[in-house]
Amino acid sequence: MDEHLNIVQQMANGANPFTGEIFDDTHICQNVNVARALISAAVALENETKRQQKKRHLPANAGKPWDDEEDARLLNEFDDEKSIKELSDIFERTTGSIQSRLVKHGRLTL
Repeated sequence: MDEHLNIVQQMANGANPFTGEIFDDTHICQNVNVARALISAAVALENETKRQQKKRHLPANAGKPWDDEEDARLLNEFDDEKSIKELSDIFERTTGSIQSRLVKHGRLTL
């Protein structure tokens, strides 16, 4: 995706992405509407790249729904004095998710 972003950015800046040559004033990429569309596309690609990078750093179960069995196990592990970080690792969820679940079940107050 980085390569695509670079190509779109170069074109939005009025340059050939492969040679660096600046487009002349009659080139289609110099049209105001085309340039705006290319800038919008570049912003969308940047946002998607950031979203994917962030997602790669999330635990495997982040965002997935909890089931009753998992809730019961979470509460048992918490009652056995596991830390939020340990629970996060065990359940492959974010620490925020673990805390929220414990608040929901009355084990924590924030």
